[in-house]
Amino acid sequence: MTKHHMAAIALVVASGCLIAGFYLHRDAPTSTQLTLYGNIDIRQVELSFREPERIAQILVKEGEQVKAGQLLATQVLNGYQYQVDLAEARLEAQQHQLDKLLHGSRPQEIGIARNDVKAAEASVTLAKKELQRLKTLAIKKLASPQSVDKAKAAYDSATENLQALKKQYALTSIGPRAEDIQVARAQLKVEQASLQLAQKSLQDAHLLAPSDAVVQNRILEPGDMASAQTPVLTLALQDPLWARTYVEERDLGKLRHGMPALVSSDSFPSKQYTGWIGYISPTAEFTPKAVETTELRTSLVYQLRVYVCNPQDQLRLGMPVTVNIDTAPASSTVTNCQADAS
Repeated sequence: MTKHHMAAIALVVASGCLIAGFYLHRDAPTSTQLTLYGNIDIRQVELSFREPERIAQILVKEGEQVKAGQLLATQVLNGYQYQVDLAEARLEAQQHQLDKLLHGSRPQEIGIARNDVKAAEASVTLAKKELQRLKTLAIKKLASPQSVDKAKAAYDSATENLQALKKQYALTSIGPRAEDIQVARAQLKVEQASLQLAQKSLQDAHLLAPSDAVVQNRILEPGDMASAQTPVLTLALQDPLWARTYVEERDLGKLRHGMPALVSSDSFPSKQYTGWIGYISPTAEFTPKAVETTELRTSLVYQLRVYVCNPQDQLRLGMPVTVNIDTAPASSTVTNCQADAS
């Protein structure tokens, strides 16, 4: 067989392989299932008191489920109650002071001021007559110049006293100044704010659960000194709950927010939990050591949060899970467990 014949045969065989491979790949279905691996993650809350004071009681233990608004712990309340009582007394006193200014002078006070003016007028009249009498006697040499001077001084003093009492009578009749009333009102607001602050401090001495959760850690005990810098309890929130996993860049374009997902765990292999993609990281990072393999050691991946419905409270923090996502184009999206259930 010549070289030309051999080359022709090789060309035919190669062409046949290419054609067969084309048809085989054309008929092979492209998988839309994306499988990811990760761990269950939740939010944690560290609860502390706002003001420094000793803890009086802690009403919950580790592992106990609590409801939103449930009382968890209290501080010694005596000091806070004293502050509230003091603020209430100051507010009441200032309210009376403002009421006094708003009501103005009482009729009895106005009557007293009027009578004082009449008495001063009578004193002026008497002093004037005495001065005139002594002047007449002095002309006849029957009174000394010194007695005339004393009578003149008494008359001047009575006149000045009358003018002062007339002004006081006018002020009493008019009532307090508008500026004094404004000052009293402003001081009343100060006392109201002081009372609200004292009541807030008393309220903050009661530690309440911010939402439904499980007590994870009980850090302090009754008798310990608590402050804003020292947590008393750590709560693991039951909602939301998500699977933290990572996706490679080549699969990132297949995913979108709200895409449905199914989550399964080794603890309950026969059960699948519905979920949805709730967060796709906008930045890449190196593969975390928790999911690191020899092949992926230097790979860049994107963090993914798949929020999971956990109606029977079976999934726990840190539990390894498998996430299955159908990346086929679909219009349906899920953003919460209620929408998924419907």
